[in-house]
Amino acid sequence: MARTILLGALAALFFSTTFILNRAMALEGGHWLWSASLRYAFMLPILLLWTLAAGGPKAVADAARLFGRNPLFWTLAGSIGFGVFYAGVTLAAGYSPGWVIATTWQLTILATPLVLAILGRRVPRKGLALTAVIFAGIVLVNVEQAHTASVGSLWGVAAVLVAALAYPLGNQLVWEARHGGRGRIPHIDQPSLDAGRTPALLLTVGSIPFWLLLVAVIQPPPPSSGQIAQTALVALFSGVIATTLFLRARSRAKNAYELAATDATQALEVVFCLIGETLLLAAPWPGPLGLAGITLAVAGLVLYVCRQV
Repeated sequence: MARTILLGALAALFFSTTFILNRAMALEGGHWLWSASLRYAFMLPILLLWTLAAGGPKAVADAARLFGRNPLFWTLAGSIGFGVFYAGVTLAAGYSPGWVIATTWQLTILATPLVLAILGRRVPRKGLALTAVIFAGIVLVNVEQAHTASVGSLWGVAAVLVAALAYPLGNQLVWEARHGGRGRIPHIDQPSLDAGRTPALLLTVGSIPFWLLLVAVIQPPPPSSGQIAQTALVALFSGVIATTLFLRARSRAKNAYELAATDATQALEVVFCLIGETLLLAAPWPGPLGLAGITLAVAGLVLYVCRQV
């Protein structure tokens, strides 16, 4: 399980670039919808080339067959896990600083047990207790920083709340399909889904209708060259590298406890985001209360590893 936690922590490092770069683009006046949709436009060819390089034309053909056999499933999972999730994160960047988004985003660690329960999975009480420890640390960070937040940032918090539920729901739909399916979730018994890049590719393709619909309805002004370049970096670091690492970590989980532990590693995004914003965007460094909260969150992760079941 230690390796699973390490993969999750590395994913958190690369995921943190999302909050920093999205905030930078918002401050420069870039429309949130381009920051969101262009990420997946860049991810699609990168993932296709990666799949081609790793497994040849057969791997690409296999991925296409997987999508063709269950197009509604991949469209639903992609629209929720990639579409609604990232629309909420980028929309929030226009209202809230990166640290607000990063800290609020950690509510996803509480959303994970809720999603597991909705899908009929049992989460051990030990897992819930350790999740609460991590969340308590996040609350301390948020409380210390909250005095600098504006009223408008509440819109950002609301958007992230939706994203925090959508992301684990989309990911868990893929996990359920890979591990037998249930109800209307199909059973997709394909080892290629364990690689990380394959489900990332299929979810990206599945999210395309969602983005096309949003662009058609909202009709945002054209993106600047700077926004396009920064979105490409987000696509590479967060969309491809982080997502692949995270999905790979989740595929290694053998039960609900390990799934909750893997998702909890994303609490480290707060640490990485604070460091990045301090160095790149001149954000203030957290005080004693914030540092105590970060320490508590990391301690919860360590307990997850040491007290595995």
